[in-house]
Amino acid sequence: MEEVPQDCPGTSSTQAGKGASCQGCPNQRLCASGAGAAPDPAIEEIKEKMRTVKHKILVLSGKGGVGKSTFSAHLAHGLAEDESKQVALLDIDICGPSIPKMMGLEGEQVHQSGSGWSPVYVEENLGVMSVGFLLGSLDDAVIWRGPKKNGMIKQFLRDVDWGEIDYLIVDTPPGTSDEHLSIVQYLSAAHIDGAVIITTPQEVSLQDVRKEINFCHKVKLPIIGVVENMSGFICPKCKNESQIFPPTTGGAEVMCQDLKVSLLGKVPLDPQIGKSCDKGQSFLTEVPDSPATLAYRNIIQRIQDFCDIHSSKEEKLISC
Repeated sequence: MEEVPQDCPGTSSTQAGKGASCQGCPNQRLCASGAGAAPDPAIEEIKEKMRTVKHKILVLSGKGGVGKSTFSAHLAHGLAEDESKQVALLDIDICGPSIPKMMGLEGEQVHQSGSGWSPVYVEENLGVMSVGFLLGSLDDAVIWRGPKKNGMIKQFLRDVDWGEIDYLIVDTPPGTSDEHLSIVQYLSAAHIDGAVIITTPQEVSLQDVRKEINFCHKVKLPIIGVVENMSGFICPKCKNESQIFPPTTGGAEVMCQDLKVSLLGKVPLDPQIGKSCDKGQSFLTEVPDSPATLAYRNIIQRIQDFCDIHSSKEEKLISC
């Protein structure tokens, strides 16, 4: 994982890419290209495009394999169960686009109209966009450098005909790299509600999540909270719980207390989650009585509450 330098000045600083701590940083050239220069005109274009999107939520993780895309998919499914809400899921994991598979959309292609690219729809109120829809084959590797990745993210935000959306969920790759800087920069004028950060209980995962939280602070990205995934296994027969990934340092709960961020909840392991993702189905509807489903629903409700509270605060500020 590419680590944010300890004394990183932040992407919005005039010293971005120029400070002493920037030397050797893999993102130095990207940051320096925007420091002191005229703002990218795409930021205003994206701001205008995003006026029809009410809430924007980023899903982040410090390490790969912690279930970030799985959570993103089920967050989208859970929000879309309310048929009065329009939900969109944007996959910016350019090199590892797993969302099409998880949403049952493998092999689908993007259609273009006069108003831009059209998302691929799972339901009438749930649209998806991913680089996976643009590949010639499911086995094609995306071998792109940073600038091309950034251009693709810009195109997703500016050229997709999202329409009137209540929730836009952005599934990101692990780490704190080009894609993360780009999505925050391009949405900087459009307001991001915040980030949901996914971890597993063991210290090797929490170590990287601390860096992810530091990244959010550096780029002034609000943190909605942390989700501890794979948090124990509850036997479906005897109902006893086993710790498959022991929280040797106290897990996400202790980390959240130390860093003063919210713990949104813990999702236990359930083999059916993986099976549902492989089949492109919603685990929430396939296994409605699972303890993991209950955990998902509680977490989704907390995310909705966070977005509603922040919307109310913004409306009051505007009215003042």
